[in-house]
Amino acid sequence: MASPDESAQAAGPVLITEDDDGRRSLRFGEGGARQSVVWPGEPLRLELPYTRMAMVALAFMPRPENILAVGLGGGAIPMFLRAVLPDTHIDVVEVDREVVEAAKQYCGFQEDALLRAHVADGRAFIEGEGPPYDVIILDAYGADHIPLHLATREFLGAARSRLTRGGVVVGNVWESAANPLYDAMVRTYQVSFHGLSLFEVPSSTNRILVGLEGPLRLTREALVAQARRVEQERGLPFRLSSLVAQRYRPLTRRLKRGRVLTDAGLGHEGLPPDE
Repeated sequence: MASPDESAQAAGPVLITEDDDGRRSLRFGEGGARQSVVWPGEPLRLELPYTRMAMVALAFMPRPENILAVGLGGGAIPMFLRAVLPDTHIDVVEVDREVVEAAKQYCGFQEDALLRAHVADGRAFIEGEGPPYDVIILDAYGADHIPLHLATREFLGAARSRLTRGGVVVGNVWESAANPLYDAMVRTYQVSFHGLSLFEVPSSTNRILVGLEGPLRLTREALVAQARRVEQERGLPFRLSSLVAQRYRPLTRRLKRGRVLTDAGLGHEGLPPDE
């Protein structure tokens, strides 16, 4: 598999652009996909639909004490969480130091006593020594795909082992032709957690996967109710409960399509041998 340094170099130069309305986008290289979109100084404005859907984590864990985000981009997700969870400790892991510097210089990302950025490979960080987390958000992308050493059964097992009791891992994946391993990724999540829920992102090919540390499963009604409480208690600027009600898809049966991704099945470039 590619080393962390190789993965970072392959992503291309970090580019920040600003449109006429003041939105700033982070990309890897000219013409690259938007990795992150922020409104500097306005952390509650989550521009990309998948970032709003990722907040379903708070329907599963309404009062997290410790959160880990793997992948920084422009910092939209950690800055939003910092704003709505003022007493929660948030760690962010980003493999590319240039991304961290760009997020700080151009996107309004700021560290403080409860929000810390770590320049490291996400897998090495999770497999290392450290505290458990109530929520782990996996949103690490290179120029066009998830680094596959962050998608194997071994990695997801390590992430689950860093959860507190009842904690959740939230993953952002693409269900599109650009990701031929989508079915394999879903199946790998299914065998790595006690339960898995899927949330379709409106007007997007992004899918939010929520893997459960333990056997507790919530009904759609219970999740909607908890999301509604979070909206009221945290002052969310969007209807999380409506997103849950409309986009929740419980995965109660094991997917038969796709293989389980494992470390042994990755080639030296980090790809399955026959892909």
